[in-house]
Amino acid sequence: MLVAGLLSAAAPAGTAAAPPPADLTLEKMWDLLQAQQAEIAELKAELAATRSDVDETRDKVTITEEQIVATADYLDDIDASRSGSATSIGGYGELHYNNLETDAGEDIKETDFHRFVLFFNHEFNDRIRFFSELEIEHALAGDGAPGEVELEQAYVQFDLNENHYANAGLFLLPIGIINETHEPPTFYGVERNDVENIIIPTTWWEGGAGVGGRYGNGLSWDFAVHSGLQMPTDGSSAFRVRSGRQKVAEALSDDLAWTARVKYTGIPGLELAGSYHYEQDPSQLARDGLDEGQLFSFHGIYSSGPFSLRALWAEWDFDGELVELADADRQTGWYVEPSVRLNLAGTDWGFYTRYEDLEGARLQDRFDQWQVGFNYYPHPDVVLKADWRNRDHDLASESDRDFEGFDLGVGYQF
Repeated sequence: MLVAGLLSAAAPAGTAAAPPPADLTLEKMWDLLQAQQAEIAELKAELAATRSDVDETRDKVTITEEQIVATADYLDDIDASRSGSATSIGGYGELHYNNLETDAGEDIKETDFHRFVLFFNHEFNDRIRFFSELEIEHALAGDGAPGEVELEQAYVQFDLNENHYANAGLFLLPIGIINETHEPPTFYGVERNDVENIIIPTTWWEGGAGVGGRYGNGLSWDFAVHSGLQMPTDGSSAFRVRSGRQKVAEALSDDLAWTARVKYTGIPGLELAGSYHYEQDPSQLARDGLDEGQLFSFHGIYSSGPFSLRALWAEWDFDGELVELADADRQTGWYVEPSVRLNLAGTDWGFYTRYEDLEGARLQDRFDQWQVGFNYYPHPDVVLKADWRNRDHDLASESDRDFEGFDLGVGYQF
């Protein structure tokens, strides 16, 4: 009866208990209960161990997360104590070979390491940074040497907010296409185009201060007040803009100048920009027949797939009796440059042609020129260049200066 009662109690509710086996004795029942009790104890021990492992893992994860947060805070403290220390070095350079023949029969064959430039930049913190550019032209500078050592940039930039900033120091003027960006891999031709050499005297920098804005819709603007030109009013370079650059070397600043630019890049592949530059007195000398000057410049760049088109127009308007008498009160130039960039047999090539038309201050600066050539890029920052040029001057008296010939060059940036 005892065995039957135990079996009846262990049966699930609503289920009739099966009759006990005939040979099931009280001793066998006791052994069965003891075995079940040992199995239950073992399962409880395993469950307790599993819970312990889970708790230990949870503690380790918590400790690890705390260590990550502490490490991040420590690195932030170090960064804040150093107040920024991001210093970078870069630069570019270019070697040119010119082989030209004038209509007067003069052969011009020249090799020149035209430019060697180093950039030194530093970020003081996430809102204040410094930019500089030091250049050696024509490899050798000094008494009787053809080259110069020039400081072309040295300015501090301050972020005013997310979209606006201010510059103070010596900086490149925001005019044209290549005045601000002129590393050799970024343009076609061994020599820079003549419009942005004679009309816009690239590379053109001044000392002063400016502000600007950049917006997410592709619109940007710049405005700067700065030192100006000191153009000669007599001699072979009279009223030549390029000869008036003071390069911020004890620059006369009786009359300051200012520059404004608006640029739009909101459509992929398109850049449109217009600049206005005003000189209150381009000679820095009152009542000398050169009273004031204004430079207007517009350019567009459009790229679609491998094809690209650049075009630029620039014009100076000067006031004054003497500059008008010299027929140099209006100096203008424009160019158009279609190009295509292709990957041929695994190598990168660019082919272009360019037409320029100039009316500068000097008679030799009044000409039109055709140019064709190519760039080969063994690396995105290294370029080998070759081109052919043909120049025709407007006046018959200058026809001896007409020339044609080819140029070779190598350039790099880093």
